[in-house]
Amino acid sequence: MNPKTSRPALPAHSAEQNIAYIRQMLGELRTVADNEGADMLRYFIEMAYLEAGDIQSGARPLSIGGERDAATGMPVKPAGKIEL
Repeated sequence: MNPKTSRPALPAHSAEQNIAYIRQMLGELRTVADNEGADMLRYFIEMAYLEAGDIQSGARPLSIGGERDAATGMPVKPAGKIEL
């Protein structure tokens, strides 16, 4: 028995729609970080927000050299308790 539940396939979206969505979410995250006084986090989110805007306007490609970077393999843990 597989513990993972199967998810229905998400509808296909264009790259433009996905970047627009990412930029919108980054704008909201930037506001949250600013309200919490997380200046460095707000700065990094702002840089990603500006990058998404550059991609939307065509000033910057999705990736440099037309190739996608390989995943780092770094595990992503949910927010919460910090383990040292």
